[in-house]
Amino acid sequence: MSPKLTNKLKILNDPIYGFIAIPNALIFDLIEHSYFQRLRRISQVGLSYLVYPGAHHTRFHHAIGCMFLMQNAVQTLRTKGVEISDDEATALYIAILLHDIGHGPFSHALEHSIVTGISHEEISLFYMKELNKEFKGKLSLAIEIFEGKYPRKFMHQLISSQLDMDRLDYLKRDSFYSGVAEGNINSERLIAMLYVVNDELVLEEKGIYSAEKFIVGRRLMYWQVYLHKTGVVAEKMLVNLLRRANELSKKGVKLHGSKAFRYFLENEISENNFTVETLKTFAKLDDYDILSAIKDWISHDDRVLSMLSKMIINRNLLKIELSNEPITEEYFKEIFSIKKRDFNFSDEELSYFVFTDCVQNQAYDSSKSKINIYFKNGEIQDLTKASDQLNIQALTKPVIKYFICYPKK
Repeated sequence: MSPKLTNKLKILNDPIYGFIAIPNALIFDLIEHSYFQRLRRISQVGLSYLVYPGAHHTRFHHAIGCMFLMQNAVQTLRTKGVEISDDEATALYIAILLHDIGHGPFSHALEHSIVTGISHEEISLFYMKELNKEFKGKLSLAIEIFEGKYPRKFMHQLISSQLDMDRLDYLKRDSFYSGVAEGNINSERLIAMLYVVNDELVLEEKGIYSAEKFIVGRRLMYWQVYLHKTGVVAEKMLVNLLRRANELSKKGVKLHGSKAFRYFLENEISENNFTVETLKTFAKLDDYDILSAIKDWISHDDRVLSMLSKMIINRNLLKIELSNEPITEEYFKEIFSIKKRDFNFSDEELSYFVFTDCVQNQAYDSSKSKINIYFKNGEIQDLTKASDQLNIQALTKPVIKYFICYPKK
């Protein structure tokens, strides 16, 4: 009997797009790789499930969704006469599939506390280069496009721009799982209106209203989901907790945790010492390592570590006050003094529980890249000029909200 062939042209069922076909064996093998499978255990929107109970989707969901949208984009552009070879198409699918592979547990929390010397984008590139060695150079074109070094500029714009496949998926997906309907953008319509002029990605004028809805939807999703005040305070508490654990570990205090987690707690990680071995250890780290350790730390002798752990696990979060103006030093000192008396903490200990910061929301940043509208007469205009909606122009300005956090009584 001949050996049974493995069918690598699988179909995945996605709750948003329906059936998603894996285009070829190389993509299948990348999805099957342990580096990519780790994304099943990384939350897409961090601790947002503490606000929206349904928001338990993962980076794996998102990456697969992005690949599906990229397949649609390639098909649309080919239909309109834009030449994209099979090799280029596969490279685009790989680049968007792996664009978030470097994310650590709970998305951005680790970047702001333990692995501070290197960004998730740099780790993603590191992963892609290691996978390229393993797959004997088959990812070289994808990496070139991902880094923006490939001559055909529009291909990089499909991966990273104001209207890329990443944003078109995460807004729709996060809207679906959180139940925040305002983010339900029409990604299918936007992709159907894509075109390429002078090697630049443009949107046909018929898609202008969908683009307006996209910008407004992005603004609302940031305030209602990504920058929701409860989600913000939960992530800040997680960052402070990990920072405390890191400081205790450096002082020689032994903390419970997986071998991979302890490695990052006990060592200073930066771009300079992020080796292949570090990458392999990072690949073993996910949300489960963090949650398991936090549950154990509730009974730790260190009062700060114990209290923060208990508050996060039981969702007994700090109070957060938002303001359009910076928090005054007088008000901060007043709150700090009251809470010091209430909890009998030292100034250093209390700094983990009483702090100020700010969040910023800029729905459309035309200084980085533009959403260009292509008119029938051949004219190309930035969305802010092409739109008759004055609020689109207003949404190019960053909005900053300041806040102070402190324990409830």
